[in-house]
Amino acid sequence: MTYKYSKTLKFLFSLYREGIKLGLEHTYQLLNYFGNPHLNLKIIHIAGTNGKGSTCAHIESILRYSGYSVGVYTSPHLVKFNERIRVDGKLISDGEIISFMDKASEEIKKIKSTFFETTTVMALDYFKKKKVDIAVIETGLGGRLDATNVIIPSIVVIASISFDHAEILGDSIEAIAQEKAGIIKEGSPVIITKQDKVIMDIFKKQVLKKNTSMIVANVPNNIKIDYDGTHFNLNGEKYVTPLIGEYQAENSALAITALKELNSSFTYDVIFQGMKRVFWPGRMQRISENIFYDVGHNYDGIKRTLEALKKMYPKYYIYGLFCIKKEKDLDSIYILLQYFKKLYVCQDKNKLLVNVEKLSKKLKSFNLESNPVDSVKSGSRILQKIVDKKSIGLIFGSHYIAYEVFDTFEISFDYYNI
Repeated sequence: MTYKYSKTLKFLFSLYREGIKLGLEHTYQLLNYFGNPHLNLKIIHIAGTNGKGSTCAHIESILRYSGYSVGVYTSPHLVKFNERIRVDGKLISDGEIISFMDKASEEIKKIKSTFFETTTVMALDYFKKKKVDIAVIETGLGGRLDATNVIIPSIVVIASISFDHAEILGDSIEAIAQEKAGIIKEGSPVIITKQDKVIMDIFKKQVLKKNTSMIVANVPNNIKIDYDGTHFNLNGEKYVTPLIGEYQAENSALAITALKELNSSFTYDVIFQGMKRVFWPGRMQRISENIFYDVGHNYDGIKRTLEALKKMYPKYYIYGLFCIKKEKDLDSIYILLQYFKKLYVCQDKNKLLVNVEKLSKKLKSFNLESNPVDSVKSGSRILQKIVDKKSIGLIFGSHYIAYEVFDTFEISFDYYNI
């Protein structure tokens, strides 16, 4: 990493000090400074609690296979900031980031733009420069007041809604769904995965209010999962995604439905071949023969991961290496942790996650025994030693440990240039 790039990133990450501002004013101001690049883009806007990143990955892969030039903006990153902004599978370059920040820095200081507001404008400006055919934009935490909600999408895609970030989005599923529904715009069809009635009713009301249409993706069937991926049927046709879990069949179905709405000429073969090429790391990713890594950090995400593992390995013990960002999230998650034969707990080397001793003590208050380890690496080494032919290991709970996990298991991360 060059000194200039390092200094630029340091300034960019310092914008976290501005916190999370749920509102669009500063994003509009910064966009205006850059000539409103979002007005020149064809955009797919994706929201949800779990699955929106995987849905983005499926849409991107199919579009690229179809010959489209595709820009993708997702968050957070796993290893390198540049992952958040990609065009045709290639990460934005260090030089492009430096160039944008050099031009934007004074305006950022003046309007006190936050990290996510800044990176959102950076992505939109970059996609305009690269003249992409389609930009796939994932929301950050919310919807209505999320910085990405400045865009005018061709279609809106809504993945699974569940509890997460309640302190920002609301303390009921209705409040969270209402916030997510805020990305619906007039004239932008809504494609949604089937959800609980209370959630669907909220989206139906917003669709009527915005005088647009809503399509509910058909539910996939005959779902079969193994360590190579997920096989399923949809609308009488067979598909496979390399991503593992029944919920990945749902994400795939959502992506297929959205693309059919975008362009009805997409053929089965194009969709099938595009989907086969999906790679979305850190989501039930097999990193060793019997060890998986998953970034799931809320109840619904972890539950789905455990369900997939138990379906694949019904008689196997599960050993876990766990970490988490906020101690209070354990109030809903702890019930899932009882399924582990033995649970080890860790924190990241940058100390952004809950302290390991504090985490272990909190789990003990739920009558859950855990074994603190001093690093992700040492915990991973323990899993490698104890996992045998009749057991599996799961490293889970946060994006923040991705670099340490991939480094420990010697996994190359140069996957976007494929």
